[in-house]
Amino acid sequence: MAAPGPGEYFSVGSHVSCLTCLGQRLTGEVVAFDYQSKMLTLKCAPSSGKPNLNDVILINLAYVSEVDIINDRTETLPPLASLNVSKLANRARSEKEDKLSQAYAISAGVSAEGQLLFQTIHKTIKDCKWQEKNILVMDDVVISPPYQADNCKGKEGSALSHVRKIVEKHFRDVERQKSMQRSHAQQTQKDTTLSS
Repeated sequence: MAAPGPGEYFSVGSHVSCLTCLGQRLTGEVVAFDYQSKMLTLKCAPSSGKPNLNDVILINLAYVSEVDIINDRTETLPPLASLNVSKLANRARSEKEDKLSQAYAISAGVSAEGQLLFQTIHKTIKDCKWQEKNILVMDDVVISPPYQADNCKGKEGSALSHVRKIVEKHFRDVERQKSMQRSHAQQTQKDTTLSS
């Protein structure tokens, strides 16, 4: 069966097995089916092996040579969980602001190091924005290029101290990562030389 005939459909919650035109057997629980596009969505066992996760596969039934219904769901499905639309809207707005902030930094000519530092600070302190090429944190601390701890200016106090600690830790982490990459590259080069 390449695709369901008129009026045929797959019930959400049913278990099906499909054989693709490439000879791959896919088995899982039907999550969704769109009759118009002949798209079937299956929830399958996780390829990662982690028991609390699932793989979700979209299957175009035009490329399936066989579909077997293993277990058809006959009982009524439980109602769908309600969505918190305001939370989703806030999340979308926040993501949009973050992307616009990144675009602003790029267009203002901020260095890659400055952009990375901004992202690091923003993970901890959401009240963080660009002021031309400077990073403004909580409207109290200004970090100017080249964005080191010495470039943090503001009223002495806990906010300035906290931001300096974040900046220092950020650059320590970046340096440690670069060091690890260098040692890995040297080890790879050594291994290549030895095997030649």
